Amino acid sequence: MDPEVSVLLHCERWQGLLQSQVQVELSERFNRQIDPAVELHIDELWTGRVSKEPWLFNGAKFRLHSFCFATQKQPPSTHSSNIPFLNCAEDQNRQTNSCINQTEPVADVIQQTDTKLLQDFSTCGCTEQKDATPELPSRCGPFLTLRLGLTCYKDYLGTNWSSQVAELRRRGEVEFGDPLALLAQPLGVGAVLRTADSQVVLIRRSQRVAEAGGFLDLPGGHPEPKVVCERLGQAVCEEDISVVMMQPEVVVSELFSSVCAEIRDEVNVPLSSLGEPVLLGVALNHTSAGRPSAEFYVSCSLTSDEVRKFYWKGGAEAHESTDVVFVSRTEVLQLDSSSPLWSELCPSAKGAVLLYQIVKPDGEPDDKSTIQNGPR
Repeated sequence: MDPEVSVLLHCERWQGLLQSQVQVELSERFNRQIDPAVELHIDELWTGRVSKEPWLFNGAKFRLHSFCFATQKQPPSTHSSNIPFLNCAEDQNRQTNSCINQTEPVADVIQQTDTKLLQDFSTCGCTEQKDATPELPSRCGPFLTLRLGLTCYKDYLGTNWSSQVAELRRRGEVEFGDPLALLAQPLGVGAVLRTADSQVVLIRRSQRVAEAGGFLDLPGGHPEPKVVCERLGQAVCEEDISVVMMQPEVVVSELFSSVCAEIRDEVNVPLSSLGEPVLLGVALNHTSAGRPSAEFYVSCSLTSDEVRKFYWKGGAEAHESTDVVFVSRTEVLQLDSSSPLWSELCPSAKGAVLLYQIVKPDGEPDDKSTIQNGPR
């Protein structure tokens, strides 16, 4: 649909996943592969970037290595994040399930993956409805395991955004069998935030932000390893953080809570107005070498007018955007590359919209299509 983005994984079968249905596996083996020449290149790029933008700082980030869908009675279905579409890249359990060809159109891949998951869950022990569609209560989770290592913002700029990224991908494939082995691949988060009057909240990115200045985006950012350490009572510098300092369940909590924190900081709405985040899936941004972002759906008890008023009062990260825009749920569900609004969206927003259209976590009759721009 759009060469800038693709869907790595989606959670349509469950209309999204709650925090209790997701787990993480942390390991240093999921970190980026280290190479002396690459490290020198990263240092040079970072020094040059900071000299021009002294406000930049390096922070630890989580690195998405791969993911695994699991059921109670069948072996996990394992997928690698180095494939641009849903794809079975490794088969550690010698499954009989067939892999999906990575060259297939994303729509076909999504349909085939859903069929497989439906077959898996027909034997997971859940109660089935009369129409033979499996009922999937939360007690059957977790359904999804994310395999995470650590990386940092400096490495992200020096690999995913490097002019040599094509060579890094080639070397990764040749030397490690993984084109992303030498890339940072930090995991971001984003939110499709829906107001009480069925409007989806977009923000106009400031020209000062590092990426996609001037484009429309959804509230988002990153889950922070430092926050996980702090919750565990460990005061540590960003550079000293390691996976052994963290607990998987606290990382999952940070993954889900960070998206609400980003909404609070960027849109300035109170956390008390936000519903429980629902994971839609993971999208890949191909303008930054396939950088992954976990996209969520979050409901808001405030109307669009109330959200607008909060926004213009200014939040902790008000400098990152210049305007708030509201688009009806119906229009968001109908957006595609032929829509005028599509060209205004930055890649991360496009990925979130694609996942929202697939998963439809708030499935209900469409509302009237409107678009409202918030005045200053």
